Amino acid sequence: MTRRSVLVTGAAAGIGRAVARRFAAEGWLVGAYDVDEPGLASLAAELGDAVVTGHLDVRDADQWRAGLATLTAHTGGTLDVLVNNAGILVAGRFADVPLEAQQREVDVNVTGVVNGCHTAHPYLAATPGAHVVNLASASAIYGQPELATYSATKFAVRGLTEALDLEWAADDITVRALWPLFVQTAMTQGVETASTRSLGVRLTADDVAAEVLAAVRPGRRLSAHRAVGRQAQLMLGSAGVTPSWLLRAVNRRINAG
Repeated sequence: MTRRSVLVTGAAAGIGRAVARRFAAEGWLVGAYDVDEPGLASLAAELGDAVVTGHLDVRDADQWRAGLATLTAHTGGTLDVLVNNAGILVAGRFADVPLEAQQREVDVNVTGVVNGCHTAHPYLAATPGAHVVNLASASAIYGQPELATYSATKFAVRGLTEALDLEWAADDITVRALWPLFVQTAMTQGVETASTRSLGVRLTADDVAAEVLAAVRPGRRLSAHRAVGRQAQLMLGSAGVTPSWLLRAVNRRINAG
């Protein structure tokens, strides 16, 4: 049988690297893609023939097509799982963050996911029971001060996930969004906002990687969303039944410090 395959973006470090390791340990063929070529080289040395690596700027659809072609050449044209993990975070008061930095954040976090889903669709559709896992964020529950554009990009990922999970059901493709709070990676190093002070940075990359693998295991799940960690589970669970005025008040309190 052909080995199950997964393509992971932002795989050179942090959550993406943890996801690549987790799937490789389970016997999957991992396509690990990133712009960090030294990080990919060290991952390749660690995982050996369990991994195919390549340069990928997720903003570039042609690079997506090339990476997918390279990986699926090993699988006969199929792809079991796409993990859209690559992303960047810019923290600070909205008016103080340079516009160019915010535009790049949108390009990576939103355009990158759109590019990935669109270019991977033919390979996913050719694979029975395929999955897409998009890394969203608990900041898509309610817009977060000092993370305004980042939060907006994750709302976009949320909407895309919900839409494609319905649209692609006919193709036997399940689309899921993972919702972690702050994770101990390079992305959050040096980030100091009211919400990080209130909630802390409690999750590890391995915590998230375990949930990515769990999200693609067989089993019927009604929700397109999967919260990661107790804090996010409570926040996501309560958001659906909390009046909007109370949700706003809670978030004001979180961001008051």
